[in-house]
Amino acid sequence: MKFVLSAVLGLAAFSASAQSVSFTEPADGATVTSPFKVKFAVSGMDVKPAGEMAANTGHHHLIINGDSLKAGESIPFDDKHLHFGKGQTETDVTLPPGKYKLTMQFANGAHQSYGSGLSKTINVTVK
Repeated sequence: MKFVLSAVLGLAAFSASAQSVSFTEPADGATVTSPFKVKFAVSGMDVKPAGEMAANTGHHHLIINGDSLKAGESIPFDDKHLHFGKGQTETDVTLPPGKYKLTMQFANGAHQSYGSGLSKTINVTVK
């Protein structure tokens, strides 16, 4: 019984830590020309369009020069918060020259953030 319980607890810890997001393009610190391709990835969750509310599902958001949002917080609809509610996993971003912080935030079907655990930030320079 002790072995089974520790195995179950270990599996639960693995499952929770297996949920993550990442940028597959561009790399952190990259210098890019506008427009540039941004590609999103998620592990341990499924990408679904906005409106669909199912466990372990959601869609990507890209925050320009901003931070991740607390779990449960709604992601604003403005020029700084780009929504990919059709379930897109890549996009072309057009920004003027400068240094930018890009934060990817995964959120549920109602655009409510899953928090910092499903967020990733990189920095890019647009030439």
